[in-house]
Amino acid sequence: MIGRLQGTVIDKQAPDLLLDVQGVGYEVLVSLSTFFAVPGVGESVVLHTHFVVREDVQQLYGFAELSERALFRHLIKVNGVGPKMALAILSGMSASEFALCVHNNDVATLVKLPGVGKKTAERLVIEMRDRVGDIDASTSGGGTQVVQQPDIAEEAESALIALGYKPQDAAKMVSRAASDDIGSAEQLIRAALKSMVSK
Repeated sequence: MIGRLQGTVIDKQAPDLLLDVQGVGYEVLVSLSTFFAVPGVGESVVLHTHFVVREDVQQLYGFAELSERALFRHLIKVNGVGPKMALAILSGMSASEFALCVHNNDVATLVKLPGVGKKTAERLVIEMRDRVGDIDASTSGGGTQVVQQPDIAEEAESALIALGYKPQDAAKMVSRAASDDIGSAEQLIRAALKSMVSK
């Protein structure tokens, strides 16, 4: 199993990273919270990883924090939640926000995440209740405002679609979140996700 990578960022297109580790390029799928924490192309980074091997795919998932990887591993143990959905959950809200949803039995917020239906949300609340005790549910990440430039909007929409949102929903989220205060696709994605969860 590959549990940790240290290398140089070669390419960064949410939610994918390409890392050069001593001449070998590793493709890594990351949550958006990790994506925002990773430095730019050419910079060095350390990621904690989870390696998924199936008949039709071998995929590395990367996390900036061990706590995020731990939550990811708990999530994929829940019936009906695969790695893609777990990554979408971690991209749509912080670990503390997720813990708050679980503690408050907040199914309504969870079903706003891509691919999470009512039954899955209810299952998450029940099965994760005993697993999120070490996460501080009293804190939650702050949001950021965003700019509305065509190339930035297009990149943000593509990232949201890659996370599982329908194209029309991704376009609406980006449009709602856009403002004149922001200058990067990363900020726009963050604001779009925050507006969706808090809507």
